[in-house]
Amino acid sequence: MTNHLFDPLFGRHSGSDTPFVTTPGGATMSHAEFLTLSARMANVFAELKLQKGDRVAVQVGKSVPALAIYAACLRSGLVLLPLNTGYTVSELDYFLQDAEPGLVVCDPAQADALHAILPDGATLLTLDAQGGGSLTDRAAEAAAEHTPLSCGPDDLAAILYTSGTTGRSKGAMLTHDNLLSNAQALADLWRFSERDTLLHALPIFHTHGLFVAVNVCALSGAAMLFHPGFKLDAIIDDLPRATVLMGVPTFYTRLLADARFTRDLVAHMRLFVSGSAPLLAETHEAFEARTGHRILERYGMTETNMNVSNPYDGERRAGTVGFPLPGVDLRITDPQTGATLPDGDIGMIEVRGPNVFKGYWRMPEKTAEELRDNGFFITGDLGQIDAQGYVAIVGRQKDLIISGGYNIYPKEIEVLLDSLPEVNESAVIGVPDADFGEAVLAAVVPAPGTTPDPEALLDRIRPELARFKHPRAIHIVEELPRNTMGKVQKNILRQTFTPKPA
Repeated sequence: MTNHLFDPLFGRHSGSDTPFVTTPGGATMSHAEFLTLSARMANVFAELKLQKGDRVAVQVGKSVPALAIYAACLRSGLVLLPLNTGYTVSELDYFLQDAEPGLVVCDPAQADALHAILPDGATLLTLDAQGGGSLTDRAAEAAAEHTPLSCGPDDLAAILYTSGTTGRSKGAMLTHDNLLSNAQALADLWRFSERDTLLHALPIFHTHGLFVAVNVCALSGAAMLFHPGFKLDAIIDDLPRATVLMGVPTFYTRLLADARFTRDLVAHMRLFVSGSAPLLAETHEAFEARTGHRILERYGMTETNMNVSNPYDGERRAGTVGFPLPGVDLRITDPQTGATLPDGDIGMIEVRGPNVFKGYWRMPEKTAEELRDNGFFITGDLGQIDAQGYVAIVGRQKDLIISGGYNIYPKEIEVLLDSLPEVNESAVIGVPDADFGEAVLAAVVPAPGTTPDPEALLDRIRPELARFKHPRAIHIVEELPRNTMGKVQKNILRQTFTPKPA
């Protein structure tokens, strides 16, 4: 029996004492020890009578046991549903009812709240940020041997929820081959090997931290320095032990702001990768001037993992995301007609390849809207291809805000604001921010006869939103700018409220 994804990522390391994951405290788990932990968890899943294809929803802090859940799901033929730790209970309620997981794993502090929204027949286990909880307690008593289930290329490995512009979240179904093909392409393109050590400070509920960083390391045999998050002092302390850093633009702006971050500190480093949000040209330039390294920027999304990357060898151009990955077809089309446009023209980015998702969970109509019959996925991003073949992202048709690497959909926030009695209507926008890439702002038209306090409005909606979605400010306006068709012109709002350079 073979398991299409587990075998090449994790199974290949059976019996290997080489280091896989090291935590900031210095504790190191070998490949073999990690495999044993995942086997014990898989046996717990079997005790719970979970069957191939069942979903496992996970909202926990970053830890090695949390990562082992992923490997355990793969070897059990289960479908991982990683959930942002910032989601509120009201946000989680939708995901759990939609995905109907057989198992939910959460922080012990959230157990009572999640019990109240648990789907019928589901089991709840706990795991805290230190790796303790009922899941690891049960795993410690479970058998250390487990035979991975047979899984083929088209079997589901994960469902990642991505919000739509209507506010209703869509579950992107990713197969074993979606993830394996992408890891293989990236590991080869970025020259990963068992000699590498990745400084891992990304969350593992996100494509970047889990399916790019972890999968590439597992496939290549590279080790990871596994940080719970980006803590500047800890990152600077560990940089001398690493060869690669994957991050979001915020990582690099914060490193550059610290005098300890010098050319000598990173002289041994091989590669710096950035993604999940646009990297400003000035950050590129400042980083290269400080370190001698050119950051490698790439482009991907929940539904596809990575599509495009600047070259490892060759010019890494600021303002571009490079070339399509091997096996990935990319074209620029007319958003209205779908006709392919010539190089240099701006249009819709569409991609096709083994990395493109299977469709949206229980949403065949949305799948049909965004996946063409010929296999091209309509990304919703606007871009162009220059004469040398470099791809540049120039905008987003879907009105998405990316702040600190997280996707934020304005409609979700607008619905909350519009429900307040003091608000007649609202518009939420993203404006450039040197630290987070974009910051969330809201423009609010007061209801007649009211004079709402912006801070009071913020206090009302914050409990309903994950922290990363909180607007930085609310601006009270007399009216929203509209075109002749009545559509709100958010471009004018961005021009109005974008901070002016000092």
